[in-house]
Amino acid sequence: MHGLVVVAASLSIWWPAFTLGAWGELFFDQVLMVWVAATAAFFVVAFQPRPFPHRTRRLIALSVPTLWLVLSFVPDAGDDLVIGLVDLLAFVVAIAGVPFTLWVMAGIFWPDFRHGLSRGTVAIGVAAIAAITVASFVLGANQRYFLTCEDFAVSGNSNPPGCVHAPVDGQAD
Repeated sequence: MHGLVVVAASLSIWWPAFTLGAWGELFFDQVLMVWVAATAAFFVVAFQPRPFPHRTRRLIALSVPTLWLVLSFVPDAGDDLVIGLVDLLAFVVAIAGVPFTLWVMAGIFWPDFRHGLSRGTVAIGVAAIAAITVASFVLGANQRYFLTCEDFAVSGNSNPPGCVHAPVDGQAD
């Protein structure tokens, strides 16, 4: 089961990391996807039939995406520090929120999921997800070396800064 969570978290986090590398920003739909999943998981954890003290840390962590969303409604006072902190929180929500939310949800749906996992096994899973996240960011930042503007256009995406056009047939690079 641990492997399934690592694969699901990696599949979920690669696109936000890639877009951060390619476009220099996270798309709103990615952050809102994390908010929806975390909010749903929040309600599941809140109404679990187990003692409340065991749920407090999970509830606090799962409420971080909602905190980001609420802060985004705060009027822009022109303070660069506040704007920077809200942007940083959005980054944390998207990059850390996806794997954490999946981890919590795995524990909800498969209560025995974490039993029998050593700290080393968990560390390897977290390291694998982190490595895939970093690699996805690096691929996004270096997309011009293996993708073209036309690749982005045909997939329905806008052209990221620095993308290169495919050579016209019959012309050399």
